[in-house]
Amino acid sequence: MDPGAFYYGADALCCEDLELARVAEEIGTPTYVYSRARILANFRSIAEPLSKLNGHACYSVKANSNLAILRLLAESGSGFDIVSGGELMRVLRAGAEPGRVVFSGVGKTNDEIDAALAAGVLMLNVESASELDVVESRARHRAMRAPVSIRINPDVEADTHPYISTGQAIHKFGVPKVDALELYWRAALSSHLEVRGVACHIGSQILDLDPFLRAADEVIALARDLRSEGIATEYLDLGGGFGIHYRDEHPFDFDRFFAGLERRLRNEGFRPLLEPGRSVVGDAGLLLVRVLYVKETESKRFIVVDGGMNDLLRPALYGSYHEILPLERRDGSRNTADVVGPLCETGDFLARDRLLPGFKSGDLLAVLDSGAYGFVLASNYNSRPKPAEVLIEGGKMRLIRRREVAEELMAAEL
Repeated sequence: MDPGAFYYGADALCCEDLELARVAEEIGTPTYVYSRARILANFRSIAEPLSKLNGHACYSVKANSNLAILRLLAESGSGFDIVSGGELMRVLRAGAEPGRVVFSGVGKTNDEIDAALAAGVLMLNVESASELDVVESRARHRAMRAPVSIRINPDVEADTHPYISTGQAIHKFGVPKVDALELYWRAALSSHLEVRGVACHIGSQILDLDPFLRAADEVIALARDLRSEGIATEYLDLGGGFGIHYRDEHPFDFDRFFAGLERRLRNEGFRPLLEPGRSVVGDAGLLLVRVLYVKETESKRFIVVDGGMNDLLRPALYGSYHEILPLERRDGSRNTADVVGPLCETGDFLARDRLLPGFKSGDLLAVLDSGAYGFVLASNYNSRPKPAEVLIEGGKMRLIRRREVAEELMAAEL
């Protein structure tokens, strides 16, 4: 933590120039809080060196899809990586330039493909032979040429949670390298398809540089092969998945990555695209919760808070670690406790066996590094309304999503 994101000013936890206790007082809890300055700094640290390689960043909308954050990034020149028709609608509403949007995902529907073609996206990252057939059919129906790239599966292993590893042959994503050339020829010979690039993505929360560079080598090699056979490709979509610091990890080394990328692309003429998501918003957000009860048993101490797995699923889903801090700095003794939510699930926890200060009912806590895959994975389990979201700029807060109310949960039911 450092000034500009989340830090203790005197004894109060702050975001930029604002004490976070004010957010809890005015908006309530649970509430997601994001730092505008940190989002922009994270984005620029990727977008600026990428622009020197004649490429651009396509923010991965699935990490955090709030319209205010998408507008902020669109105004900063970001492109977008989307994986659904709903995300397409979001980025267009946020002011995205369609020609800087790539549409990924293994299960695009006819309606989603039609919407992408109508909007004029940069390219659809095709993930199977059958999908290529459908994209061609929808383009023919619209009497146009659909811009496509083929997402290859480079069979590169990355050290991450198995649920978010995507670049090996056993995963559902992409086309095996041995099949890619045939699909490119099919696309190149079609009067309703236009080859734009080569794509890949190897996973998420990856901190090791080597898998990314090995995947880039695979993509560049295929692009060269295509060029030698007369199939021009302009864009190399190298995906995202760059890891951040949650506990004791060393953050991803972007300086070395861009240096390696520059050496590989020098004099090649290809334009690189990256799809950062977590690395833009992950450490720019936290979840505010309030302690409801402190419960002691013979073997456990539980801190029961008003936010749970319905608000932040990552600990229950992946066993993910999120640092938890009091909004008022605490010194003195600490005890081991579980921080748990109010849901009727044993898996409803935010932290297990964590050494924490002595909390009491009413205390406010911050669950750090939850700006990515936080609200977007929230649910209404146990008929609980989804939390509010707030964006901090300097000393001001802006409500960017109001808290749901229980009546809204039944609005679509008959």
